[in-house]
Amino acid sequence: MTDLTLMTFASNPASVLPSLALLSHRVRVLPMDAASLVKMPENTILFLDARDDLATAKTLCNLIHASGLSTPIVLILTEGGFTVVNSQWGIADVVVSTASPAEVEGRLRLVSERGNSPTAAASTGSGDKGVTTEDGQIRSGDLIVDTNGYTASLHGRPIDLAYKEFELLKYLVQHPGRVFTRAQLLQEVWGYDYYGGTRTVDVHIRRLRAKLGGEYEHLIGTVRNVGYRFDPPDDEAEESAAKNAAKHSPLDE
Repeated sequence: MTDLTLMTFASNPASVLPSLALLSHRVRVLPMDAASLVKMPENTILFLDARDDLATAKTLCNLIHASGLSTPIVLILTEGGFTVVNSQWGIADVVVSTASPAEVEGRLRLVSERGNSPTAAASTGSGDKGVTTEDGQIRSGDLIVDTNGYTASLHGRPIDLAYKEFELLKYLVQHPGRVFTRAQLLQEVWGYDYYGGTRTVDVHIRRLRAKLGGEYEHLIGTVRNVGYRFDPPDDEAEESAAKNAAKHSPLDE
């Protein structure tokens, strides 16, 4: 049995791809929006209802790739949709909404075997580059996040962080290069029971950048219309920032 997720706006999800109801797979139904991405398990195949709204479907495909998720995507189309979709969507497969159970099962088997290879090609994240973890300490250049002592330091100097600021920084540093939506960060750092809204994430991001200082605020990058990510410094940028930090060190005054 394969874990499947169906994203759709349809009031009757069973009408989107009727053959799914005839197969022995678990199907989870979610609204077709960015907030649903945080509700998907890691090991699922996503069926995306693109029959009536290709623009929203393409936006979600881009968002999934920008977020660093490796979820295989199968687009559900009408025949007219085939004229629009191409490899740049980064999908694993397409299926017409009237496909037979045998065809859907065959496509599922192929997707399970090969994964979502276009996603890997489209990913621009840095993976674990520039970040190491040892004895509870996450290091990225001169930034050290101590998960045991709940402290963070830069160039050996402690950064005065509130608890949620530390949790937010820790989570971002643990996933270098991966883009998170505000909704994802709310769920992972604050939990589902927090109702402060996405503005809370923006406020904490601004505070983190201010405490990192002008030379290092770029470590927390903004991906327009998507969210935030941690960008490990390259060696040249780290060396330049270190020189500037030393030049303006209060110890020299």
